Amino acid sequence: MAASEGKGRRWHADALAALKRHGVRQVGYVPDAGLSGLIAFCEDDPDIDATVLTTEEEGVALLAGAWLGGDRGCLMMQSSGVGNIPNMLAMRESGGFPLVMIVTMRGEHAEFNPWQEPMGRMTQPLLEAAGLTVTRAAAEDAVGGLLDDAFTHAYGSSAGAAAVLISQELIGAKTW
Repeated sequence: MAASEGKGRRWHADALAALKRHGVRQVGYVPDAGLSGLIAFCEDDPDIDATVLTTEEEGVALLAGAWLGGDRGCLMMQSSGVGNIPNMLAMRESGGFPLVMIVTMRGEHAEFNPWQEPMGRMTQPLLEAAGLTVTRAAAEDAVGGLLDDAFTHAYGSSAGAAAVLISQELIGAKTW
């Protein structure tokens, strides 16, 4: 998969730069069109091990193992996948390892699929209830700084956890 940037995709390059600034060596992701540019950058980067996941829960376990093995990681998914991981987020808290998530939102701006709307509304409250610090990027130029803050919080504190939500308005509406 070749990394490319089109209009409205500069945030992918900014996100990769933040991952690299903070020494992230492992990235777990569930394939998602909104993340495709960032996924391609991670797959093409020789310093990052990008692992495609079959479920979002696997990503929390992957990052626990990365941390135990001395690596920093990041989990990337769509907002609908956040509903799959509450039990794993409890493991993160009990296990005391840092976690940073990049979550592309659905169920917001110009959503065509009504099935995405409930999880779109629940994503931020669910993550906050699980103890994550949650911020939202609505503009491309905000992504890098918000990720810097998330990584500083997670890896600079006592095993903190943070999520940066990438608004649907930023990634664009999906059409079928």
